[in-house]
Amino acid sequence: MNKAIVTDKAPAALGPYSAGVVSGNVIHVSGQLGVVPETGEFAGDTAVEQARQSLTNVQNILEATGATMANVAETTVLLADLADFAAVNEVYAGFFTEPYPARACFEVAGLPKAAKVEIKAVAYL
Repeated sequence: MNKAIVTDKAPAALGPYSAGVVSGNVIHVSGQLGVVPETGEFAGDTAVEQARQSLTNVQNILEATGATMANVAETTVLLADLADFAAVNEVYAGFFTEPYPARACFEVAGLPKAAKVEIKAVAYL
């Protein structure tokens, strides 16, 4: 049975989906934009600022389940511009320790709200 993760420490979903779902011992965190939950606005205009907030949102959703970033097994990073890869990597490295999660990173044609970064995660309890 799936259980939605609800927290006011992450932005509300932009559509008919949950910010995260616990299914058994697996936590699926939906793609998080770099939106500040309190304001509904981006944390800044740069990919670095948005990546930091996106990962903070992922972290807050995980913490609502009792998990941490150390529980993350896999992430997917979507970038509006692959030229931001190195800068986003630096931010990303600040949220994880070895062994790092498996990861895929893609440049995409567009993201919701014209975001520069979106990050999703899969973790285990």
